[in-house]
Amino acid sequence: MHTRSQWQFAAVAVFTAMILCSAAALAQEKPPTLYKRLGGYDALAAVTDDFLGRLAKDAKLGRFFVGTSTNSLNRIRQLVVDQLCAATGGPCVYIGRDMKTAHEGLNITEEDWNISVTHLKATLDKFKVPAKEREEVLAAISGLKKDIVAAPPAK
Repeated sequence: MHTRSQWQFAAVAVFTAMILCSAAALAQEKPPTLYKRLGGYDALAAVTDDFLGRLAKDAKLGRFFVGTSTNSLNRIRQLVVDQLCAATGGPCVYIGRDMKTAHEGLNITEEDWNISVTHLKATLDKFKVPAKEREEVLAAISGLKKDIVAAPPAK
């Protein structure tokens, strides 16, 4: 004869198994993150290298890299990779400053912003990033604009 506590234990065990099965089914249905769809860490690092290279070589934007040591350039690169990784749902942690602080005093203009977006689009094209992911990346970047572009001087 089963005691009441044995029946309660069995009921809890069955209930727990149902919850675990439901959680596993939900986890399987979850779509892959943008990080995964973009190709993961190595893909983000390659995109970052290409994009930063384009910015540094640009006649107008190159001024932001003049006098920057190799060590500082490597740090900037790593921070960009980490930020992209974290922002796209990857396992990285971004430890850099917020965008407003990081770009304060650089006097980045609307024109500078537009040129950089053109370079980013060219980089995404080079790596054949699919349209859906490309739009998600551009949407995420556009959200940073208010903290990167300096307000025009008051007249």
